[in-house]
Amino acid sequence: MGYDRDRIIVDAGGVGYQVLPSTGVLRNKVKIGEEIRLFIYTHVREDQLALFGFSGLEEKQMFELLLSVSGVGPKSALAVLSRGNPEEVREAVANADVEFFTSVPGLGKKTSQRIIIDLKSKLGDLAELDLKGEKEPAAKELITALKSMGFSPEEAGAAVKRVDLELPLDQQIRSALKENG
Repeated sequence: MGYDRDRIIVDAGGVGYQVLPSTGVLRNKVKIGEEIRLFIYTHVREDQLALFGFSGLEEKQMFELLLSVSGVGPKSALAVLSRGNPEEVREAVANADVEFFTSVPGLGKKTSQRIIIDLKSKLGDLAELDLKGEKEPAAKELITALKSMGFSPEEAGAAVKRVDLELPLDQQIRSALKENG
């Protein structure tokens, strides 16, 4: 692993990936060469592919919820998580704390209000997701990784059924690639 001001380079199987880390990752103060476990969100646009790294699944899920709000892009969502951990964001939404969100660079009052309105109803969904166990998030992660490698959604879904989701993600991917031929 290596790092720059706001990016880290993660070596995964001999390939270096540039990852934009959350403050949760940066707080861990990992030294170059140390092993690190990240939960990755892959953001794909026509002209760009960006990887965002999170220290935990809850942080990644909150990032994805923030992205579901109209007007909030990945950099703004990451900035919100730099302002507070997922629990603090949840509390700010529950308490309709507009100031929490407007204190984030790049977020105005209207976007902050939209975040609160949109996420109030969705936060229950996050709690339900957490209670279902770890297999569902592991399957979602594998599907996302396979789709970013060119698998169709159907192929990725079929591969998930054949792979042991208890394995680390890199081994799940290898297994899926072997199964696919």
